[in-house]
Amino acid sequence: MTEIIDVIGLALILAGALLCLTAAIGLLRFHDVPARLHAATKPQVLGLILIAIAIALMSRSWQVAAFLVPVILIQLATAPLSAHMVGRQAYRNGTLDERSLMVDELAESKETPPAAGG
Repeated sequence: MTEIIDVIGLALILAGALLCLTAAIGLLRFHDVPARLHAATKPQVLGLILIAIAIALMSRSWQVAAFLVPVILIQLATAPLSAHMVGRQAYRNGTLDERSLMVDELAESKETPPAAGG
């Protein structure tokens, strides 16, 4: 039974490492901000979760699993928030290709500055 758990753990580590590698390649290869944010958040977070599950399985310790739960939760909370903030700043700076947007929900915020009160 321990050999099966070890093989599952190794497969999860390999899958997680490949996802993290694809995230890194996506950051280098994609040209626009939304595509880079997608590459930085989605596969990287899933890769971290897979690696954390593998560590918890292979350590066979409830203390290690309990330690990894907050790590995963913090990653799930901070990755989308940071991607949102970077994407919004790219929009405000004008470094975002507005022609590629299907819906521009922030178009009216460009007309009236937030500090203008209107």
